[in-house]
Amino acid sequence: MKDMIKTFIDDEGGLTVVEYAVAGGLIAATLVGAFIALGGKVEEVITGITGELG
Repeated sequence: MKDMIKTFIDDEGGLTVVEYAVAGGLIAATLVGAFIALGGKVEEVITGITGELG
């Protein structure tokens, strides 16, 4: 029983999965922020072009 508990405590496989999940979440949040910022700029350009044409 002691060996099983020690093996469970020393196992770092689950930690790696959590690290990848956190990293993936940070990357996703960064991409969402970039697309939101880019979307605002694109909207400004399209509005400017529409104003010049209209």
